Amino acid sequence: MNDLIHASAVRSVQSRRRIRNHIYETPLLPARHGHGGTLAFKAENFQLTGSFKIRGAASVMTAAASSQPLITASSGNHGIASARAAQSLGRRLTVVLPESVVPEKLTKIRAYGVDVVLHGADAGLAEQHAQHLARDTGARYISPYNDLDVIAGQGTIGLELLDQAPQIDNVFIAMGGGGLISGIGAVIKAFSPATRIIGAAAEASQALALSIKAGRVVECAHHDTLADGVAGGIDEGTLTLPLASAVTDDIVTCSEAEILGALRLLAQEENMLVEGAAALALAACLKMGKSVAGQTNVVLLCGGNFDGRKIRKLALA
Repeated sequence: MNDLIHASAVRSVQSRRRIRNHIYETPLLPARHGHGGTLAFKAENFQLTGSFKIRGAASVMTAAASSQPLITASSGNHGIASARAAQSLGRRLTVVLPESVVPEKLTKIRAYGVDVVLHGADAGLAEQHAQHLARDTGARYISPYNDLDVIAGQGTIGLELLDQAPQIDNVFIAMGGGGLISGIGAVIKAFSPATRIIGAAAEASQALALSIKAGRVVECAHHDTLADGVAGGIDEGTLTLPLASAVTDDIVTCSEAEILGALRLLAQEENMLVEGAAALALAACLKMGKSVAGQTNVVLLCGGNFDGRKIRKLALA
């Protein structure tokens, strides 16, 4: 397993060299209140397109042959980030979206000059169609998480953290498909093995957390959650499960009330409006309480894209 971690960390070092001119090195911001220790926020909510996803997308595009067509599927952070990366790198990209895509998101993705295909009634059908198109045309399919180069791109966050902080005891990371925690965790464990990687899972949708505990991909019920960026299942045979299992020291499962509390704290005490998945990471840190008191804790704020009316109403209540 150490070989797996090492290989992923090396990929992240290589990825950083390729993508550094196409992303923003985000700040590590000290919290106004330490909450019992030294607390800092890795602010990917300030990243280009408002989330960490552009790192993985740019990593794939700079690794793929220049002549290879590219295709992906997502109307959310991954799709928008992939479109922006394609524009920045001069790559031709096709984004498959469900026919039910929100018009504002469709307009935003098209604005980057990518090809758009509308297919299916929901995101799952759009993703399946994109994968079929990739197989039929020889295109490189860009998964939101299940791709070694995507994982390596997300791992560049870990390399930045090592440059920005002389010592870190714990890093709190929201768990979705696993690309983010796998990439960052591999880098941290390779270069700072004493640092603990703590996964934050939403009680309403916790496929990766349950799969890590079971040692295999398991399905679970998925309910509406403020942390919608981490909601949903994971692919059978996903590359992220063994790597996330190897690098994650602990998993904290948070309720919707705990996520909402963290969202409000960030808005009211830190003057930062973030998406629910970012608040989930802070909720896990707060829930650990005394067990991380007096330590240096980093919370990964994975993004700041949200429904403005909904988040402001909740966070500022």
